[in-house]
Amino acid sequence: MKLPAGRTTNAIALVTFALFLLLLATGQIDNAALLGGFMPARIGNPGLLDGMAAVPWWLTPLSCTLVHAGWLHIGFNLLMLLFCGRQVEHVLGRTGTLILYVAGAYAACFAQWAITPESVNPMVGASGAISAIIATYALLYSQQQVRRIGPLSANFVRVLWLAAAWIAIQLMIGVATAAGLGDLGQIAIAAHIGGFLAGLALTRPLLRWRFRKRPQAIN
Repeated sequence: MKLPAGRTTNAIALVTFALFLLLLATGQIDNAALLGGFMPARIGNPGLLDGMAAVPWWLTPLSCTLVHAGWLHIGFNLLMLLFCGRQVEHVLGRTGTLILYVAGAYAACFAQWAITPESVNPMVGASGAISAIIATYALLYSQQQVRRIGPLSANFVRVLWLAAAWIAIQLMIGVATAAGLGDLGQIAIAAHIGGFLAGLALTRPLLRWRFRKRPQAIN
């Protein structure tokens, strides 16, 4: 399968990978996680890291996407980003894809904050933002035939099914991790769900914006 070109997707992946290599080579991954990761407690206490060269808390939903814990972490994220992102960009265009990625990053952090508002554990990785890309990919390329249910349109039913399936998968991963069934580390399940829901919500508006009718000049 030949993937379409995706300049925005490729640029995000390249910057993310280059920064990972730099942090790995300099041994600064842990420091970067603390200073650039998303820490839920900083929303209620913005001065928590005063005196340190920390990224402003309101920018950490973006900076945290550039920090990854290891090769498996960044490898899986970039694989999903390049596979789904380039196909999404083929439809939404460069600007639409960038809006989706940024919105997914912020939605993911908001969801994580809503679950653990007092947590001082920094969240890192682009999984939340990529979850928004995956959601849009699933809506755009799903082959499943869905029928309307009562007053619910077929498109809305599809969104509900995808949301339910993604949430169920994330909850199962969370249970498996909590039970010690896999060496997955701490996974921000809420962030994955938040990013995915943002992708489902934004797909249709971004499609309308991308293919909006432009007024024609008349002589």
